[in-house]
Amino acid sequence: MGVGSHSQILDLVRKHDCQRLFVTIDAALLDSAFYASIKSQLDAAGVQVAEYSDIEPDPSAHTVTRAFDACRDHNATLLLAIGGGSTMDVAKAVGILATNGGRIHDYEGIEKFSTPGLPLIAVPTTAGTGSEVSGSCVITDTEANRKMSIRHAALNPAAYAILDPLALRTVPAHVAAHSGIDAFVHAFESYISRQSNLITDAINLQALTLIAANIRQFVANRENLEAGLGMLCGSALAGITFGQTGLGNVHCMARFVGAGCHVSHGLSNAVCLPVVARFNLAANPAKFARIAAAMGRPVQGLPELDAADEAVEAIEALCRDLDIPPRLRDVGATQEMLDEWAGLCADAGYNRWNPRHTSRADFRALFERAY
Repeated sequence: MGVGSHSQILDLVRKHDCQRLFVTIDAALLDSAFYASIKSQLDAAGVQVAEYSDIEPDPSAHTVTRAFDACRDHNATLLLAIGGGSTMDVAKAVGILATNGGRIHDYEGIEKFSTPGLPLIAVPTTAGTGSEVSGSCVITDTEANRKMSIRHAALNPAAYAILDPLALRTVPAHVAAHSGIDAFVHAFESYISRQSNLITDAINLQALTLIAANIRQFVANRENLEAGLGMLCGSALAGITFGQTGLGNVHCMARFVGAGCHVSHGLSNAVCLPVVARFNLAANPAKFARIAAAMGRPVQGLPELDAADEAVEAIEALCRDLDIPPRLRDVGATQEMLDEWAGLCADAGYNRWNPRHTSRADFRALFERAY
């Protein structure tokens, strides 16, 4: 990690004695100075590079198949992903197919493959998903209209994650805000999860501290490399934990908001976050009080419930400062959608992680408050 750490890519390529490298990359970065710096080093070393950039948000199984075909045709022995969560997830899926065969559908679920994928060097260009260190990748089955989660805590994280804030400089402000809130929600929901433990708590509190301290400055100016590095590290820390603890109602509700309103995962999370935070406070006010402190609120000496309320107020202020739309209706939701979403959430099984038990009627009320 650090400014200029992308210069270590060539050392890693040489470590693997790689002559043929397959690169998944966001299309917007192909002509960037950042990628030009990487490509010139690889070219000078005689590494044969094949690039794949036709990657959509929430990438489909068809995209994975096309990328895998290109990787196989290139006879690549190592993967490099430069981009956001979608780009890294495609690279992970390609790596699995390269060594395990079959279709990516075959590996949906937990530990459905046992052979390590091709080694992957991941360079995140958004501070949000934590895909570079997480044990999952998410691929859309367009025929079934659902997202497939391929999870393996040991074999699915990238072999190497390079956290270089120079990679973030071209991110638009709204993308920086939405992906940054996504990272915050990962840490927040992992911290208050029923499955949390002392180690994940320590990691998540550090993630919350880093993200809360840096997200405003980063969104205001992506050339602020100190803030960018803080965001990348906070995002990666949360990416390490949430696969162990599970997530909660924010992610549960955001799944269906994103699909129904065709908005990004980060924005879907951001719109749902304040309402869910207030709902969940009663389940664990002690942790909410510690979240308030991590977010910089002066809570020392306050009664626990008052300190806990400061966390919700800090979250509401953060969303306002980042120009997050305050209502579901502002991102395209209609009243007619709410009943269906509440039923889908109730059936999704998030009560095993969310700290407060949530019925269908509770979800309906949450959607109504957010609307």
